[in-house]
Amino acid sequence: MTFFFHLHSGLRYLVLLSGVIALAFFAFAVATKRPFDKVGRIIGASYSGFLQLQVLVGIAVLVTRGYYPALIGHIVMMILAVGAIQGPLSANRRRTPPGYVLPLVGTLVSLALVAGGILAIRPGLFVSTAF
Repeated sequence: MTFFFHLHSGLRYLVLLSGVIALAFFAFAVATKRPFDKVGRIIGASYSGFLQLQVLVGIAVLVTRGYYPALIGHIVMMILAVGAIQGPLSANRRRTPPGYVLPLVGTLVSLALVAGGILAIRPGLFVSTAF
């Protein structure tokens, strides 16, 4: 029961780390006009894969721990985040030649949705109340 919760809680750091790495790499590649290569595909797939795994583990948490109303926003935002990264990565793979702009935009949007999903269950997380 708590296994999935702890896995979900720990996996979030891998999701965020891989998202920040992807964002930095894609932004650097766009800025330097680097041609799309295997490294870009691996970085994008890693971030997308970690995010999809996080959603699957989150479903297991939902089944084993139960539901409460604040989860609706969290679940919707996280599923949208998966679509926001997977869609541009898939579309980019079909382009000739593929580039880094679509993966960069997808990563930005998905990280924003992840932040929104986190805020749906922890509203004061990114706001400091100490002045």
